[in-house]
Amino acid sequence: MTAHPIAFLDLKAQQARLGPDLRARIEAVLAHCQFILGPEVGELETQLAQFCGAAHCVAVSSGTDALQIALMAEGIGPGDAVFLPAFTYTATAEVALVLGATPVFVDIDARTFQIDPEALEARIAAVKAAGKLRPRALIGVDLFGQPADWPRLAAIAARHELFTLDDCAQSFGARLGGAPLGRAAHATAISFFPSKPLGGYGDGGALFTESAERAALYRSLRSHGEGTTRYEVLRTGMNGRLDTLQAAVLLAKLAHFPAEIKARQHLAGLYDRALAGLVETPARVPESESAWAVYAILLADGAKREAAQAALRAANIASAIYYPKPLHHQPAYRAHHDGTPLPVSEAVAARILALPIHPDLSDDDVARVAATLSTALAPPAR
Repeated sequence: MTAHPIAFLDLKAQQARLGPDLRARIEAVLAHCQFILGPEVGELETQLAQFCGAAHCVAVSSGTDALQIALMAEGIGPGDAVFLPAFTYTATAEVALVLGATPVFVDIDARTFQIDPEALEARIAAVKAAGKLRPRALIGVDLFGQPADWPRLAAIAARHELFTLDDCAQSFGARLGGAPLGRAAHATAISFFPSKPLGGYGDGGALFTESAERAALYRSLRSHGEGTTRYEVLRTGMNGRLDTLQAAVLLAKLAHFPAEIKARQHLAGLYDRALAGLVETPARVPESESAWAVYAILLADGAKREAAQAALRAANIASAIYYPKPLHHQPAYRAHHDGTPLPVSEAVAARILALPIHPDLSDDDVARVAATLSTALAPPAR
């Protein structure tokens, strides 16, 4: 008998569990028909800000748009250097290039996969010495659900007068030093892409800030640069508004979000224990709690990863590679990279493998994943 499939992400199971709440929220929107910036959007902004203790939340159309709006608000553009990790999703670097700025790729920590503060210091010094670009911004990425080292990153940014943007797309719900992410940088961007821990049924995102002035500017920029009325255009903006139906879905999910984070943390602990000594399990960022968007292991080399993924596939278990190629090796970015070696990002990309982790995964499922990996990676009998 074929074993039941273990999905990488099981939105169908989540929908079955949360169905009544989801339908009630969606029906309310269908009843009032305010599909753009309806009342649920404001309600969501209030609840999200309360969740992470931020002063202001501005809901937008995607996590990418959140990043771009934050940089637009600072006037970042041609001649500006934006520092960011080489090992992350393309959106982090893409927004800098779209605005005419130059992404400067920084290597990562070999165990936590977060941007390496010492490497950041070296990259800033190199850009200043070259004299071709103005250091303007740092985008730190809270990768895979864990926070970056924001106390050190913020201190470095302050010394060099950099605007700090927390790309928290994968890590809303994580905590650092006992506090939820959302206030560690000048602005924090999150994503509601369906695969995120708090995901919608389409694209969506939000920005957090402690500055009332920045929040007002974000609201203007998300709506074509509008002023106090729809037809007062103060600046060049974009169409970056969050749909009301997405807000409704997110409100239904947000009520269950703390319990889902706890479930993810429980599953991560099971993986840790089951895989100890077999692979390199994820290192924890000190004084943090992860949202566990991704549970990523490191295999000994690319051949071992291929063998592990093949065994999982044969056992009807999904897996994924985040990310198979660091950004400075991507065709879109190669011409913008100054050639600085980033060996850790390259090594991690060759060995990393992500395993299923979501709130509807069972303990038995985790045991089956671990058993499959143990069989695949066992040394050959002598």
